[in-house]
Amino acid sequence: MASLAWPLLIGQLALIANGVIDTAMVSHFSAMDLAALALGVSIYVSVFVGLSGVLQALQPTIGQLYGARQLHAIGNEVKQGLWLALLLSMIGCVVLAFSPLFLTFAHASPELAEKATLYLRIEALALPATLGFRVYASLNTALSRPKMVMAIQVTGLFLKVPLNGLLIFGGLGLPAFGGPGCAIATTVIAWLMLGVAWLLVAKMPLYRELKIFGGGFVRPSWRAQRNLLKLGVPIGLSYFIEVTAFTLMAIFIARLGAIPVAGHQITANVGTVLYMLPLSIASATSTLVAQAIGASEWRNAKKIGYAGIRLSMGLSVLIGIVVWFMREHIIRAYTPDPVIIAAALPLFLFIAFYQLFDSLQVTTAFVLRAYKSAVIPTVIYAVTLWGVGLGGGYLLGFDSFGLTPAWLQGAPGFWMANSASLGLVGAGLMLYLRHVQRRAARRAAADS
Repeated sequence: MASLAWPLLIGQLALIANGVIDTAMVSHFSAMDLAALALGVSIYVSVFVGLSGVLQALQPTIGQLYGARQLHAIGNEVKQGLWLALLLSMIGCVVLAFSPLFLTFAHASPELAEKATLYLRIEALALPATLGFRVYASLNTALSRPKMVMAIQVTGLFLKVPLNGLLIFGGLGLPAFGGPGCAIATTVIAWLMLGVAWLLVAKMPLYRELKIFGGGFVRPSWRAQRNLLKLGVPIGLSYFIEVTAFTLMAIFIARLGAIPVAGHQITANVGTVLYMLPLSIASATSTLVAQAIGASEWRNAKKIGYAGIRLSMGLSVLIGIVVWFMREHIIRAYTPDPVIIAAALPLFLFIAFYQLFDSLQVTTAFVLRAYKSAVIPTVIYAVTLWGVGLGGGYLLGFDSFGLTPAWLQGAPGFWMANSASLGLVGAGLMLYLRHVQRRAARRAAADS
């Protein structure tokens, strides 16, 4: 599990680092371009996360086929995944092309809206490549071979700095594009990564038995697409629910003023980085569980699932303790402003134990996906994250009933409700996982 998780972790951190590099470099160009970048990224991420979530259906599907040693069927599944990625790209590109419609809700100035629109339309050109690479990543992860994915992602990160510098600030005869220069660099790197990834699949012997290339043209199959969408759409919706819950939380906190939202942003950024560890363990656990299911090793699948959940939660407890004792040093690495530090410090109480709930829910959700179960978990996400998390946060944060203690008013109220909602998600998913495992055991007993 650890051998699968660490390359996934480094790859995820490389993706986050791309965003950090964009923000840091554009901030040295102009405040207007930085604002356009922030606005554009918030829209693009919502689109990309939802669409790439749909493609997550490939990982358990291929994992089960690999566990069953049905290698001939994997190539066909990958081709159907590429057709699905193409369809999703077309949908995403249409959404990004009509980005001015969404920007009107932000009440952005004409100049800001123009720059954000340009950023999003350039990013639309990168979307087919990023989704095509997601198919490659799902294939490799399902086959327990994530190191090559990590190597390509880290190489792309190294290319990001020089390309950003050239396209943001100008040089070698090119004009200074500012914020949209990030999108151009992202698009170029995305297509390079896609080309390298599928060139490796075409040339490396370890993929040859899958017959992805050389097996002839395969048309889209409605049955295969329906099966992928049946699992993928709920997964994409669950990702969308998670992203929007955090986005709307930030919007509500912004009503309290610049200082509370600055403290929230620092806390949320730290939480996002820490989340990469349980996410990587969850993905590795899901792969091994799917392979065991494919091999009809139901007891082993159950054992692996619970081992992954325990590992993820155990590490999260250790990380929470470290974060709590290092909280002042972590916050000071973001800002020297004592007012913002004072706003962020109380929120790190929630970060310390929030990780435990987050690791429980994400690992359990991924184990359920290995069993190809995603509809009920998505309903649980919607009810708890939107209802308890956002609704409860609004009531606590704004003291709607006049009963909220002073220490929970404002941003702490939102974080308390969000933490409670994740705890409920984790508990609900665990109960449902036990139901799914019992059902799988009955089916296996009937088949035998």
